[in-house]
Amino acid sequence: MLTRRAFLASSAAAAAGAAPFPAPGPLTLWYRRPAKQWVEALPVGNGRLGAMIFGGIDSERIQLNEETIWDGFPRDVNNPEAFKALPDVRRLLFEGRNEEATALSARTMMGIPQRIRSYQPLGDLRIEFPNLGGASDYRRELDLDAALAAVRLRVGGVLHTREVFASRPDNVIVVRIAGDRPGSVNARFTLTRQQDAQCLTDPSDPQRLILRGRIDCNDERTGEQRGMRFEGHLAAIPSGGTVSNRDGVLTVEHADSVLVLIAAATGFRGRDPEAECRAHLKAAQKPYPALRQRHAADHRALFRRVSLDLGAPPPEAVPLPTDERLARVQKGAEDPALVAQYFQFGRYLLIASSRPGCLPANLQGVWNEHLKAPWNSDYHTNINLQMNYWPAGVANLSECHLPLFDYMDSLVEPGSRTAKVHYGAGGWVVHHLSDIFGFTAPADGVWGVWPMGAAWLAQHPWEHYLFTGDREFLRRRAWPLMRGAARFILDFLVEAPAGTPVAGRLVPCPSHSPENRFRKPDGTESMFTYAATMDLEICHDVLANCVEASRVLGLEPRFRSECERALKRLAPLRISPKTGRLQEWVEDYAEPEPQHRHTSHLFGFHPGRQITVTGTPELAEAARKSLLGRGDGGTGWSMAWKISFWARFRDGAHAHLMLSNLLRKCTLPNLFDTHPPFQIDGNFGATAGIAEMLVQSHAGEIHLLPALPPAWPDGEVRGLRARGAFELDMRWRGGRLESAVLRSLKGNPVRLRAAQRLSVVSSGSPVKVEQPEPAVAAFPTRAGEVYELKP
Repeated sequence: MLTRRAFLASSAAAAAGAAPFPAPGPLTLWYRRPAKQWVEALPVGNGRLGAMIFGGIDSERIQLNEETIWDGFPRDVNNPEAFKALPDVRRLLFEGRNEEATALSARTMMGIPQRIRSYQPLGDLRIEFPNLGGASDYRRELDLDAALAAVRLRVGGVLHTREVFASRPDNVIVVRIAGDRPGSVNARFTLTRQQDAQCLTDPSDPQRLILRGRIDCNDERTGEQRGMRFEGHLAAIPSGGTVSNRDGVLTVEHADSVLVLIAAATGFRGRDPEAECRAHLKAAQKPYPALRQRHAADHRALFRRVSLDLGAPPPEAVPLPTDERLARVQKGAEDPALVAQYFQFGRYLLIASSRPGCLPANLQGVWNEHLKAPWNSDYHTNINLQMNYWPAGVANLSECHLPLFDYMDSLVEPGSRTAKVHYGAGGWVVHHLSDIFGFTAPADGVWGVWPMGAAWLAQHPWEHYLFTGDREFLRRRAWPLMRGAARFILDFLVEAPAGTPVAGRLVPCPSHSPENRFRKPDGTESMFTYAATMDLEICHDVLANCVEASRVLGLEPRFRSECERALKRLAPLRISPKTGRLQEWVEDYAEPEPQHRHTSHLFGFHPGRQITVTGTPELAEAARKSLLGRGDGGTGWSMAWKISFWARFRDGAHAHLMLSNLLRKCTLPNLFDTHPPFQIDGNFGATAGIAEMLVQSHAGEIHLLPALPPAWPDGEVRGLRARGAFELDMRWRGGRLESAVLRSLKGNPVRLRAAQRLSVVSSGSPVKVEQPEPAVAAFPTRAGEVYELKP
């Protein structure tokens, strides 16, 4: 195997032989040709703005997004008939009359209207480069460490470079175009959109363009135009040469370089998009080196917290661009360095699509080229939005989690109305999807009558507390969200009547196992039931977390007791006597689609902690049999979830198989995950899964290298986080831990598990540890102290 130093040296030599460009490093995606389609373009983002760079030679397309450009508008979509129908729906489900219950729910329980509209693009920056054809050398790349996309090409002896980044400090997208010969930059710029917008010359500045528009969206109840207003402003600042501007086309001729700044804003929540764009461009008037330095420093403050080395690529992969390396993997080759890059790409995408003060990452992060996106590029809350944030804690990006909590806050008021109108309940509820306008009612079809979204989301502020130890956050932000979600669950649960398999126990009704169906003994199929296993596990999760949070904060003992009483009465999880699997449904129904993409009934195993290998071994074994039955295929995000499942079973080889399947079957040339089509949740889920293979902390202890696969015999990771507010570095050789460093952020006691007995040293002195088991070391810690661990 190549050492990391040999890999870098050979990579530099290979790149030097192929083109006169700097050698790409291990954190650089690079390609030998322009992108032909959107899923080959390279993403940059600052949380609020996003761009996809195609890297054309004589014609560049940079597709642009602003996070609040959504079709639709705020409105009350609750159905006043829902609560009236709820008792009959429940009675029919308990009586086994599932189809009648389905028909009644479809008529009475859906939102009005029952569909949301799509997240949309801002438009495209189109750049034409006259007489710039026939490049002799070409490379486009994305440097994950610098968060910078670049295109380099040589034409007629002139080296032309383009650099693009989305600056968080300066709130603009920055494009710099240069040539290494004076006066060699000639370019025409315009801003385009498929509909609902026009590109204009800024009357106050001939070096600026304005893309101004409003989504055509009428309120069908009043006829009033309610569509989102938006603007994109472009400022071109050349060095040398001339600038002209006519009919929405800005032309730069004979310049040495040109700096392009792009601002975008909308009328979301009463903002003035023109004023915001002008303010952002004014504030960003800085020299290019200053813009780039500010951007890089801001990005690296997050990105450089974690490093991962899983070994060098095989020698034959060293000179290959990213798409060709991926193609090798898709034919069965191993490439641990590409896996490490893929992990860091996931962290890069979360930084680029979810920053404090912004909206959370949607189904496509912040990147979307469609006016009508797949699944509206919305917020799906039956796994997808939650999966987006699985890496936030463990991958040391807790600040990137904050937009999710802001978004949850925005759903509390409309979700409280939906809870009351649809269920006569307190607290707040979200069903299986939402948008930026507060849609919380059932959507799409009867599968949307799934009121578990808020309860699942409420796991995230609790997890944020567990990783950070921030009690003020727990008290001020997490507790109100968690308590409200639990209040709804307490009010929603009902006692199962006599004659049902769980008579006298509390159950959610109606209930789903998201998007899946079951077959009854009479041959009929349905997806609508009561006490689906996933819903029971979500109810258990939010109530158990509230009990624990209440104890930590010393708050509301009466509410805590109410949660504890409900937990004792909750219907138990059931193991099939026929298959030994964890039942997905309250009855042991047949499966019309045994390898369905959702593995929802294992929620209690991951991301929940109701089921663990050591704490509930019988349930864990039943869950393992269920997972085997689901198979090793699925969509991109589905395989990403299975990485974490197998990691929690401490089966590194099977977790690695799922990761390999994901790369081979559901990864696009730019390393985006594909469902298909593109969904970003698979990227985030796989990043979390890789971390889960290296460290776990969900079961009251920190387990080092719990699922290390044979494919990664030697490696090193720095900066992963563990619950209890710890940070961890590890090095392993020959598949065994060689050394580790634990940093205690809050001074909590720690319990460590490893394959070998551990000795602990702090500040040069041995630390006394308790060893209740040979592979376990437990000891108190002090905040800010560093502990060296050795087998």
